[in-house]
This record gives sequence, C-alpha cells and structure tokens, in this order.
Amino acid sequence: TQNASLIYSNIRCSVPRLKRAVLSWVPVLSWLPHYSFRENAIGDLISGCSVGIMHLPQGMAYALLASLRPVYGLYTSLFPVLVYFIFGTSRHISIGTFAVISIMIGSVTEKLGPDSNFMGNGTNGTVDYDRRDAFRVQVACSLTVLTGIFQILLGVVRFGFVVTYLSEPLVRGYTTGSACHVCISQLKYLFGVKPARFTGPLSLIYTLVDICRLLPETKVPELVVSLVALAVLIVVKEVNDCYRQKLPLPIPIELIVVIAATIITHFCGLTSKYSIDVVGEIPSGLKAPQAPDVTLFSDVIGDAFAVAIVGYAINISLGKTFGLKYGYKVDSNQELVALGLSNTVGGFFQCYSVTSSLSRSLVQESTGGKTQVAGVISSVIVLITILKIGSLFEDLPKAVLSTIVFVNLKGMFKQFMDVPTLWKTNKVDLLVWLVTFASTILLNLDLGLAVSIVFSILTVIFRTQLPRYSILGHVSGTDLYLDTDTYKEAKEIPGIKIFRSSTTIYYTNAEMYLEALQEKVCVCVCLLTQKKKRDAKLKRTQEKEKKKAKKENKAISHLSNGTFSNESEMNERRVSAGQKRQSQGNGVESLTETPTNGRVNWAYQHDVTVSDSDSDTGGHINTQASHSGDEEKATHSIILDISTTSFVDTVAVKTMKNIFRDFGEIELDVYLAACVVEQLETAGFFSESIPKSRLFVTVHDAVLHILHKLGRGDCLLVSSSL
Repeated sequence: TQNASLIYSNIRCSVPRLKRAVLSWVPVLSWLPHYSFRENAIGDLISGCSVGIMHLPQGMAYALLASLRPVYGLYTSLFPVLVYFIFGTSRHISIGTFAVISIMIGSVTEKLGPDSNFMGNGTNGTVDYDRRDAFRVQVACSLTVLTGIFQILLGVVRFGFVVTYLSEPLVRGYTTGSACHVCISQLKYLFGVKPARFTGPLSLIYTLVDICRLLPETKVPELVVSLVALAVLIVVKEVNDCYRQKLPLPIPIELIVVIAATIITHFCGLTSKYSIDVVGEIPSGLKAPQAPDVTLFSDVIGDAFAVAIVGYAINISLGKTFGLKYGYKVDSNQELVALGLSNTVGGFFQCYSVTSSLSRSLVQESTGGKTQVAGVISSVIVLITILKIGSLFEDLPKAVLSTIVFVNLKGMFKQFMDVPTLWKTNKVDLLVWLVTFASTILLNLDLGLAVSIVFSILTVIFRTQLPRYSILGHVSGTDLYLDTDTYKEAKEIPGIKIFRSSTTIYYTNAEMYLEALQEKVCVCVCLLTQKKKRDAKLKRTQEKEKKKAKKENKAISHLSNGTFSNESEMNERRVSAGQKRQSQGNGVESLTETPTNGRVNWAYQHDVTVSDSDSDTGGHINTQASHSGDEEKATHSIILDISTTSFVDTVAVKTMKNIFRDFGEIELDVYLAACVVEQLETAGFFSESIPKSRLFVTVHDAVLHILHKLGRGDCLLVSSSL
C-alpha cells in the first residue's frame, strides 16, 4: 500500500511537470485553445492577407538570389511558416525568405554547382539548365537541413545565448555588407548582361568590374522595364510610408507591378521581340517530400553553421523587439528549436533556409496582426497560388523581380547612418561596424562573418586588458567615492589611497593592474627591490658581526667584566656603524615609525612627514590638506576597490597576495572593498598574514575603519543619509 501511494504521488508530481514541458516545447498548445476570435480574428485575417500578398513577389524574387527557380521561393514561403506557427514564441514576426540568407544560399549553390559543370555535349557548348537547377536544389536542401539540425541541437542544449556574441554593430554591419552583395548580384538582371562568376575573396569587386566592362552590351528593353518598375515601386512605397497612419492597408504595389508586368510582357510579346529574360515554367501543385543528399553535408557544413547563426541572430533580434514592445516573452532557446524545425522540415519539401523578414513583419504588425494565425492565413494564399495560379506568372520578367529586391534593400542601406551616430557615441563599436562591413565586402559572406566575430571578441579582450585605472576621492557630505581626475568634487583623503580598476582582474591584465597600482600610489618597483636587497645585505652584515663578536668574546673570556663590557660596547658601535654605512650607501633614509599617526611611506619622498595635528582635528573630516604649504600627508593605507571584478582566477589571487606582501614590507596597510568573498575563500586567499578583517563591503566602510584605527573616530565621514 505504501509503495502504491508513493508511485501515485510520483505520477501526480510528474504529470504537471510533463504538461509544462510539452507546453514549453510546443507553444501553440498554450495559446491557441484560448484564442479570442472577437479580439484577434479580424486583425489576423487582414494582416495574413497583406503578408501573403507580399510573400508572392518576394518569394519569387529572393529565389533568384539563391540561384534557384522562383517556384522554390514560393515553397519556402509555405512550409516553414506552418512549422513556426506550431513551435515559435513570437507573435508578430513573419518567417520566410530573406535577402541576406538567400544570397548566402546562392553563394553555396553557385560554388558547388557552377555552369561549367553542366555544359552540353554539343558543339555550341550550351549549359544544361535543367540538370544544373536540379543539382542546385539538392545543394540548397542539404544545406537547409544541416542548418536546421545545427539550430535544433543548439536549442536543445540551451545554447541560445550564443547570439550574444553577435553584437548589434556586428549584425548591422554584416547585413549592410550583405545588402551590397545582393545589390551587385541583381545588376545583371537590370542591365540584361551575363558576367562571369567569381569565387573567394574580392569576388564582389571582380563581379562589379566585369559588369561595368559589359555595360556596352546592355539590353535596352530590359533596362527600360527595370527603370519603369523601379520608379513605380519607389514612388508608391514612399506614399505608403508617408500615409501609413491614414491608409487602412498599405498599397500592395509589389503584387500590382508583378501582375502588370506579366500581362504586358505576355500580350505585347516582349519575350519574342526583345528577348527579355522571364521566369519561365512554374509547375503547379506540390512536390512529394524528398530526403536531402547527405553526401553533400561535408561540403556545406561550414556554410550551414554560418547560415544557422546569422538566421537566428536576425530572427531573435526582431522577435525580442516586438516582444518588448507588446510585453510578452520570446524564449531564445525555443526560437532556435522553432527555426531549426522550420528549416529541417522545409528542407524535405524543397525549401531553402528561412528567417524573419523586417518588411513583412512590420506589415504584419501594422495591419493588426496579433498572433501567428496571420502566418497561417498568408500560407493559405501562397498555397492557392502554387496550386492554381502559379503558372500565370511564367511571363514575368526577371528584371521586375530584381527591382523588388532593390527596393526592399532600402532599410539595410539606411544602416549606413550608423557610422556618424557611432562616431559620436562609441568609436569601438564603430570600428566593429566598419571591420565587419569591409570584411563582408572583401572576403565574402562566410569568411567575412568569421573575421568579424573574431575581431568583435578581440575588442572585448583588449578592453578588459587595457582598462582605466583611477584614484578615488571622497565627495563631501556623501558616502560616494569618485575618480579624482574626472570629478573635481572628489578629494583624496590624506594618507589613504583608494585604487580602482574599471574591469575584472584576471590573467590578461593582472600584471598591468599591479604596475598601475604602483604608479598611482607612487611606489617604484626598483625601490621595492632595493629595499629587499638592502635588508638582505644588512642581515648578512649583522650575522657576520655577531659571529665576529662571539669569537672575540671567547678570546677575551679571561678578562674582567669591565673589559668585557667595553668590548661589547665596541661591537655594538661597529654594528651600528655598519648599519649607518649601509643606509648611506643606498642613498635612502631609514624607515621611521610614528606610533600615533600610522607609518611613513619611505618610497614616496613627498610623503615623508606626517603632521602631529592629525589627532587634534575637529569633529568632521576635511579631505583637503589642512596646510597651504607643499607638505603632504603620508600614505599609510591603500584600499583596493574591486567592485568591478566578477570573478577571480589563480593569477589574480596570486597578484593580490603579492600586493599585500610587498606593500606590507614597506609599512603600507592594504584593504579590500566590495570583492567576491566566496571565490577568494575557495582560492585560499585569506590567511594569518591576510585576515578577513582587511575585507569590507564598501569603500566607505574601509575608510571609516582606517580612521577609527588611527584614533580619529571623531573625524568620521558624514554619510549621505545624514
């Protein structure tokens, strides 16, 4: 009976846990049963129709960026959206094709499936486009599935924080550089030329030079079509932006231009008369799922990881933006899983990698979309197009699709305005932006991303390795201690040096921390070394004198007590003379102790004397010197403010121990304020020579303790709370 009750209680405890796990992995089960048709249905319907209309031209246009036929862009706008509806946590982002991801896919498909590998057997040397396109689809699907696997694995092991290593300047610089790649890749459709394909570093520069070389061969009809479509798109999109608040729905100008261009091309016979390049065959219906070619995984593994990281970074940044705006949580790890499943499932249905699109997401939000039901409605519109009306767009000029891509790059090119903003606010972030942009342009998308991440991490390392060191002073009437170089109100407390580093102390900057401390406190390493050598030499001299005295004592043991006394006095004089000669030889005055006013810092010549009036001051502390002359207070105590230190390693602990030992040898008391006590205890930092009585919660507490110890308890600092 007892076992049965125990099993029953375990089952009761595990059921709620299982329910929470299921709801966290399949978020649609947590919100769809509570879906409010009265509040959300109309907004989601209008939003879904608007986004679905955008999916059609953008899907076909971005497929060209991936070097695939336009129909695969429509597939990509269908299946992944449905998967994200089930597993995603953002309510407003629109999943599907995106320019940056498309151009990354296109670079891989063209690299592994160049035209030269599919030349016909005939004498004319034409390219077998059907065989080439089929292979490129295999490459894109394999890359997409592997990308999804990476994202799922990272999400399962709760590795969503990896995107934090992609700072905002890095992402914006990378997307701006990618936009330049997209722009250059579409110029061939605008001018109707066929440049050679280049790979590797500087390929973008070579492509641009080749396009400029081919400009005399421009097809004027295609250029005219491009310019007309571009002008219409720009004008109407500006109207949409200007009258966004007044228009119930944005004008679907992209779809209108696609339909108008298709009709004009078909009925005017532009294809046969002017050889305008068109989309071509768009098969109706859906294809059966097909397993990816796993033999290609080894060729695309590096590109797959880059696509996985970039796609997730764009997705989570956009999702968290909407989440903060509307007050709901976007789970970064679940977003990884959702995006990974969208890519993995989509890869089996001839889709390529997806992420969220800023333009479509803004439309989905601005037209009243409240949930991902809008995504399902947009998928229905895309499905109807694929099944019934897709074949009607076979005469659509590719130049029109390229103009749609150009116009949608406007937001990315606006990111060039980050440069003057970052110049004013943060020059390190500006450097990250510029290096990322330049490496993306010059080294291509994959190498550019790797270089930019490494450079961004190096900036963090260098900033922690070269921190700002400062001496703190007290702000009168408060318990605040600020940098004396920055704040004029902060005045040093006589005899007390408060030293702070702006970052964590660890192995890369521990030595510089010690050097900066010695410089700020005016303690020279050579003087420390000289004192140690002098003390050792003095000790050896004393030992020799003692041995010599013992020998002399034995030799004159037969003499009277008076004679012995005289000899002892002579020995003492000789030892004293040796000490005096040693002190004069080093040119440094001997240490002098003042029992009532702390100890003198022998290494700082300006702090040799301590005024006897310290203990006779009034009822408040004066952080300025009480005398107008050049005489300064002696430094007797050092407080290390390590509140910025979040962790300590063995090198930092050893450095701290050396500081206590070395400064203790020259009669300086060292105290710690606001430190990580647990880690110091674990590292065995505290001992008899470094007791916990040297540790304080705040700098203010340490200062009060020192003043009380010096017998100046009536001179305590006035707290800001008083």
